[in-house]
Amino acid sequence: MIRWNWRLASRLSVVTLAVLVVLIVAIIQRNNAATSAQLNSGNAPPNGLQGTSLGDTPAPDFRLTDQLGQQVSLSQFKGKPVVLTFMYTHCPDICPLTAQKMHAALQMLGSSAHDIGVLAVSTDPRGDTRAAALSFTKAHDMQDYWHYLIGTQTSLSHVWTAYSVYAAPQIHSVSHSTGLYLIDKQGRESVFLDPQHGTLSHR
Repeated sequence: MIRWNWRLASRLSVVTLAVLVVLIVAIIQRNNAATSAQLNSGNAPPNGLQGTSLGDTPAPDFRLTDQLGQQVSLSQFKGKPVVLTFMYTHCPDICPLTAQKMHAALQMLGSSAHDIGVLAVSTDPRGDTRAAALSFTKAHDMQDYWHYLIGTQTSLSHVWTAYSVYAAPQIHSVSHSTGLYLIDKQGRESVFLDPQHGTLSHR
């Protein structure tokens, strides 16, 4: 396990925030031939920032329930770029930090933020109740930005498998892989961004 401290996490999150903003803008402007060629080539995004190209493979669809009790599917966002991440509401370190930085990134995008779908899929089917998801959403001012998606062990594990996400309960926490998938307007996996350019397990 990697135990995070807030000072290290804060330094990493500055990079993550910058990369996230740049990549979202790049995907929004996907019709620009140069931007598209750069993403498809697997090269670093603009400004030398790094993400992993996913080769524009179709993103696996799924349907879960959000913090408001509404049914939400990935496919309903076709025509918009989507940011997809995985977290849990009682996480003591990386998940709240990720939510905070996503909020900051979306605020930086201004009105363009509403042209993006943001989905956070739970890695804790037992602890992430609808009330917990709603409370976490409000605590990080994400009410107008994302759908925090919850479900049963079975329904969530299908999504974890589809996106190669590791999630396992510990005594008082959940160990899970971290990262952000950016999915383009056509519903294709475009870029994967990890806070430390690799999969992390944390407690």
